[in-house]
Amino acid sequence: MKPKRFALTPGEPAGIGPDLCLLLASHPQPHPLIAITSRDLLLERAAQLGVVVDLLPVGPGNWPDLPAPANSLYVWDTPLPAKVVAGQLDKTNAAFVLETLTRAGQGCIDGDFAGMITAPVHKGVINESGITFSGHTEFLAELTHTEQVVMMLATGDLRVALVTTHLPLREIADTITPERLERVTRILHADLQQKFGIAQPRILVCGLNPHAGEGGHLGHEEIDIIEPTLERLRLEGMDLRGPLPADTLFTPKYLEHCDAVLAMYHDQGLPVLKYKGFGAAVNVTLGLPIIRTSVDHGTALDLAGSGKIDTGSLHVALETAYQMAETRI
Repeated sequence: MKPKRFALTPGEPAGIGPDLCLLLASHPQPHPLIAITSRDLLLERAAQLGVVVDLLPVGPGNWPDLPAPANSLYVWDTPLPAKVVAGQLDKTNAAFVLETLTRAGQGCIDGDFAGMITAPVHKGVINESGITFSGHTEFLAELTHTEQVVMMLATGDLRVALVTTHLPLREIADTITPERLERVTRILHADLQQKFGIAQPRILVCGLNPHAGEGGHLGHEEIDIIEPTLERLRLEGMDLRGPLPADTLFTPKYLEHCDAVLAMYHDQGLPVLKYKGFGAAVNVTLGLPIIRTSVDHGTALDLAGSGKIDTGSLHVALETAYQMAETRI
């Protein structure tokens, strides 16, 4: 059986993404890993870092079947409009970033890649270029014609998925409808089965309000929306526990026997996960017809070209993508 190929997009070219690609070359991979980026950018960054990496050209009609040799990196060359200076954003290169994502995503759709791993982009500079861009997740949802996707972060044995993601707090309660909660729960449950190999996932569900609403004294979302939705899904055989107060749920007694936590909003679930595993966590987009994982950090413009970066999260993102591809039903 030939090793599965994977795509790696370095994200913002002025950030640490190119550095991460180059540093990976010294770590043998079990599968062919193709960096979709500018070859010239990698050569310039390698010189800045003082590393020697053999860049091996690949592309459509010339895909490798074996992992790259030691201190080598497969590169699908993607032209850059403007020269990159490490640490300095340039909106001229925004379209380049999206082109790398399109090549990786379409390659997954076409079967050239078993999955894609993404390094961080800079949303602000992409939008400054005149291109409307809200993030990897939304971009890939549109590319794959996927109506609903779910953001999940994981570190070790803790997985946290979100019902809502990047919204102001005042909008969250109105966004959590029975329909949205049901869609998100179904996607989480299905992908835990199909991409993580968990036959009967046990999912703990947070309430929205403090103390999960205190029986209606601190809000009615648990009574009116969350509990009725969970009960309908339990009747289908899903193992769903909750709604539980978040400050109770995120304790060893409850987490010990669960496969994932479903949090209602971004800052309810992710601070706990990042406290436990910052630098060793992975972002997984659920609901897509393809496999996509990502690092849990940003572009770190101040560290680009410095040689002082931590590759831990990227290694976790790679390992997770590889495992998902092997497990996928």
